[in-house]
Amino acid sequence: MTVHIETHPSAISRRRFAGLAAFTSAAALGLTQVATARSASGDTSRRREYVPAVVVGTGYGSAVTALRLGEAGITTTMLEMGQLWTKPGRDGKVFCSTLNPDHRSMWFARRTEAPLSTFLWLDVVNRDIGRPYAGVLDRLDYDNMGVYVGRGVGGGSLVNGGMAPTPERAYFEKVLPNVDANQMYRRFYPLAKRLLGVNSIDPRYLERTPAYRYARVSRKLAHQAGFRTTVIPSVYDFRYMQREERRQVPRSALAGEVLYGNNHGKKSLDQTYLADAVGTGNVTIRTLTKVTSIRRERDDYVLTLERIDAWGKLLWRGELGCRYLFLGAGSLGTTELLLRARETGALPNLPESIGRGWGPNGNVMTARANHLWDSTGTLQSTIPTLAINNLHDPVHPALAEIAPLPVGIETWASLYLTITSNAERGRLVFDRANNKAKLLWGPGQSDPAIQATKALFDKINRTTGTTYRHDLFGNNERFAADFCYHPLGGCVLGRATDNYGRVKGYPNLYVTDGALIPGSISVNPFLTITALAERNITHHLPTLHP
Repeated sequence: MTVHIETHPSAISRRRFAGLAAFTSAAALGLTQVATARSASGDTSRRREYVPAVVVGTGYGSAVTALRLGEAGITTTMLEMGQLWTKPGRDGKVFCSTLNPDHRSMWFARRTEAPLSTFLWLDVVNRDIGRPYAGVLDRLDYDNMGVYVGRGVGGGSLVNGGMAPTPERAYFEKVLPNVDANQMYRRFYPLAKRLLGVNSIDPRYLERTPAYRYARVSRKLAHQAGFRTTVIPSVYDFRYMQREERRQVPRSALAGEVLYGNNHGKKSLDQTYLADAVGTGNVTIRTLTKVTSIRRERDDYVLTLERIDAWGKLLWRGELGCRYLFLGAGSLGTTELLLRARETGALPNLPESIGRGWGPNGNVMTARANHLWDSTGTLQSTIPTLAINNLHDPVHPALAEIAPLPVGIETWASLYLTITSNAERGRLVFDRANNKAKLLWGPGQSDPAIQATKALFDKINRTTGTTYRHDLFGNNERFAADFCYHPLGGCVLGRATDNYGRVKGYPNLYVTDGALIPGSISVNPFLTITALAERNITHHLPTLHP
């Protein structure tokens, strides 16, 4: 495996070692199936197969679920529409860089679609990338909202910034009032942090490194305006970052890598939960395999599958039956599968609440122009580690994460991803003509998030004499709220499902991802998705049988 993570040998269990070896072997042999020798199945070309449990997707909720099923001795198949990202390309790297993207960057696109559309009003951000390929990042565009999702074994963990904050307990209790917060904060959040490899930056390193000068500048001006800042925990190994700054190891966060994957340093799920799951010997991952429909036959579920190669050629169509079905294809993917099943009559009694409660976690991007004496630096770590914490504002609560702009030159720009408590909710409906889900999100539904962002940065600009940047998001816009990184909802816990993620009306059918969270969690959601999945599968395991 080409990904290098700093860890103590004693921290690598025999199970994880077996899982990592399976990933390495699959990459070396060019396989579309990841499994240990004990669990690898033989012929997967038959049109109908059967396995006790199927987990759709390989993101956070799916990875947790598969690990616990594997530990319980339940033979489990995971289905991932993206590919396994462990084999280096011609440049010797698994992932391409953010500044020099190639076909590996985007999911079947001819041109990149980065969040920033221009720089100094010049079209220099996005690039043509040639023949469409099963790249690592996808952008799903709907009316008034684009949604970024990861494609590959590990889902969003491959392309996110690694930030792993725990939500304010009061807000968690407001969003998920039927979940025992004591249990979550005492047991499941700590468990998720430990297995994901969450760590925090050394305060001494934060203060001295040039790689976080941009963060310290934003912190200084926020404090001048009377705002608090907070350090954000991460799944990026900060010990590795210190070594890469000294050029003792290959650079990743300090080489501008984030949007299209990190080659070193970040603990994505293929190095943690998924490696552990495959290492049980009971879990197999099939890649480049898409679930197109679900139906019920007697006591089992039958999934229709399509397998492609990395260039999009259809290789195989078939079916897979199972007793237990766990949906973890993300807020949009999971909801679309259930909406299609309901509206086509395959699962006609699915709840009417499916599709409701969707939200972008109040995501807004904005940027400020600093004074000439407040340079942000030419070396910028792509892993954010500081945020302006205005979550206790009674009118406009917001958490503004201080993001890098690692273009290799001095920009005097401060970039932010603001997460707000926008109460607006969209709805996913099934578009029969196109056989896919359609998001209903009105042009004004992002306004509360923009107002919360504006209230924070208007005060900073007013107090410090700085201004907004107008050259990054197109059309001279100061705020970008027409895309998000944190899609949530669509199959809300306690509405579309019971209080532990089982879909109402259908035994042995479960949701295990961000679709359970009703539109907002006020911070980056993957830690909460992981902890909630741990809680839910712990409840269900006693009722499941190998």
